[in-house]
Amino acid sequence: MKILLTGTTGQVGWELQRTLMTLGEVISIGRNASHPMQMDLAQPDSIRRIIREIKPDLIVNPAAYTAVDKAESEEELAMAINGIAPGIIAEEALKLGAAIIHYSTDYVFDGESNIPYTESNEPNPQNIYGKTKLAGEQAIQAVGAPHLILRTSWVYGLRGKNFLLTMLKLAREREEIRVVDDQIGAPTWSWMIAQITAQILSQALGNMSDFLADKGGLYHLTASGYTSWYGFAKAIFEHDDSERTLQRLLPIMSEQYPTPAKRPSYSCLNTEKLYNTFGLFMSEWERCLELALNSNK
Repeated sequence: MKILLTGTTGQVGWELQRTLMTLGEVISIGRNASHPMQMDLAQPDSIRRIIREIKPDLIVNPAAYTAVDKAESEEELAMAINGIAPGIIAEEALKLGAAIIHYSTDYVFDGESNIPYTESNEPNPQNIYGKTKLAGEQAIQAVGAPHLILRTSWVYGLRGKNFLLTMLKLAREREEIRVVDDQIGAPTWSWMIAQITAQILSQALGNMSDFLADKGGLYHLTASGYTSWYGFAKAIFEHDDSERTLQRLLPIMSEQYPTPAKRPSYSCLNTEKLYNTFGLFMSEWERCLELALNSNK
């Protein structure tokens, strides 16, 4: 199987380069990737040209515009990458008889619920990032190519830009850190997202397109359990023993830390559909965090 992988400099894309290698030939697109050409997701012609040249059996697209606050002032660019590009990828996949895997976000929901959102709950994004990611989901679904859309949340890893690395950096620089305590979600390790993606695909004993035409669709994929950003930060420092100048970690409310983009106050995702279909689930978020920190030693 020939697999075209985008976004290989991102957290999930970087991990997928390794986990997908057992499933076929992985052709990665992006800076320092295995293919000399770069796919510019903001340019439709670039997307079509690359896909038509490579002729993959499967396109895995973790690439995204992920700067949540910056998206508020760069809506056109965010929509081009998150909303329009996935539909173009799906169109090219359909022409080739290929399948597509795409990643989305908990931020498609408004946070008004107090129980985990299921795939059948109505999205109502409150920021530009969430709106563009939802547009990408809908574009793929409208095309009708065999697909798997995996919504995840609060993604972190040992590379790139994410909450875990930001906290570890600030802890070396500051004596006090204040973290929002009234936004609830599930921190999810990028390595685990890549692992479960590969485990889903390994269940396709025959044609990948046929497999995803049968079992594909929209699924939620996050770590088990939930916490606040403050709870996440607290756990990071409990499990990390590196030297730091931090003396005080303080919980604050969202209004004490205003941001350009509004975040949902509750964005936990129900992952039962993933388990019922593929028999897969992710461990408790704090256990995943502990494994992530230990893997860096």
